[in-house]
Amino acid sequence: MIEIRNLSKTFDGADGKVEALKNINLTVSDGDIYGIIGMSGAGKSTLVRCINMLERPTEGTVIIDGKDMKTLSPKELRAQRRKITMIFQGFNLLMQRTCLKNVCFPLELAGMKKDEAKKRAGELLELVGLPDKAKAYPAQLSGGQQQRVAIARALATDPKVLLCDEATSALDPNTTHSILSLIRDINKKLGITVVVITHQMSVVEEICSHVAILDGGVVVEEGLVGTVFASPSSDAAKRLVFPNGADMMVSSSETEKRLRVVFNGAKTTGTPLIARMAVEKGILANILSAGTRCVDDKVYGSMLLGIPAKDGMPALAKEYLESVGDVYVEEV
Repeated sequence: MIEIRNLSKTFDGADGKVEALKNINLTVSDGDIYGIIGMSGAGKSTLVRCINMLERPTEGTVIIDGKDMKTLSPKELRAQRRKITMIFQGFNLLMQRTCLKNVCFPLELAGMKKDEAKKRAGELLELVGLPDKAKAYPAQLSGGQQQRVAIARALATDPKVLLCDEATSALDPNTTHSILSLIRDINKKLGITVVVITHQMSVVEEICSHVAILDGGVVVEEGLVGTVFASPSSDAAKRLVFPNGADMMVSSSETEKRLRVVFNGAKTTGTPLIARMAVEKGILANILSAGTRCVDDKVYGSMLLGIPAKDGMPALAKEYLESVGDVYVEEV
């Protein structure tokens, strides 16, 4: 378990003190995949670096498996960091080493014999789907393959926590999906706790169970992904969930009510939901704005609909849409 208590981080800037993090309180349960999301400058990377003490918090504590990271001696901290590994946006592989030797590197630093290290590295390359790339160099690999090698290297010391700092930001959507699937599989197979730092909603939606939203160094909202994204309460969360402005408060006219429809993993069907509603219920919806996407045959995103105000149609539309499952509807 990771417990972050009253954590703050202040830097000395050219114009004085800069508060990068302000009184952060979070708990990440063992075996969870926890997302920390925010726009650039929100403090995400600073927070993840405070977790393993690459950055020392100005105030507060980080407790991992009952150990206060700030109180550890340099030797104890090095030992603890072998259990808390990281992967990055830039992969950070050693270009002069083969893939096998890249994975061997942390094992060699830990004092493992070369033959044992090679055997373990080979097993890890197989785990990440690259058993045939042992003798290849990073420059010969695609970005997704390089990230797989980086993941294998991060797993070499049998960590309990994997920190992912914008690990898919440099990858195309298909490769991002494959890397996230790999991280999810590793989480299930090995029981590793994963903390995902990202600015991408799709990343959190795809693999995280819990999420914290950072804005200006402050946690403005946190909880289950489905709960937070279905009904965001903070302005920062609304900007992330409704980037196209679908959350704007639109005053209803005399003839039409506005319904905001949030899709939080609703299963896709052969006929679009709004068209089905028109056919089955005779409710003709005016789509005012929409921002949806499909991930693994599930729909995420939102729509703003105009529904005729007569004959109780808005209430009927809300009831129909919410009957689908993983759909949240409110009048705005």
